[in-house]
Amino acid sequence: METNQPTKVTVQTVVQAPVEKVWAYWTEPVHITKWNQPSEDWHAPKAENDLRVGGTFVTRMEAKDGSMGFDFSGVYDVVKQHEEIAYTLGDGRQVQITFVNQGNETKVVEMFDAENTHPVEFQQAGWQAILDNFKSYTEQS
Repeated sequence: METNQPTKVTVQTVVQAPVEKVWAYWTEPVHITKWNQPSEDWHAPKAENDLRVGGTFVTRMEAKDGSMGFDFSGVYDVVKQHEEIAYTLGDGRQVQITFVNQGNETKVVEMFDAENTHPVEFQQAGWQAILDNFKSYTEQS
């Protein structure tokens, strides 16, 4: 019997900031719009976040030239302050983010179900680029 389990993909980074700052910058819309894009030719002009189990989030992601855009959205399944966030995307894929407090730095590990449209390596590179933007923004702010 064949199972159609999604491929799990992991990206991670270590942010040179305490977990309290990392958590705030990850979850507050005023910050999300500053880092949530994979490259300089994309941006996130709008973000909403109801950070609680059963709460929803939506981040509008658009190419700066207006050629394409989409809403990245989901529903929270787990919210453990300064430790873990898990959510289900609109298409049913699962995402889990863990925040590991390491004193003046925080390890952020994000694991997500790959979708079937794009190669896994492409998805991993895109999610890692966004995570790298998050690291840069958080450390420089």
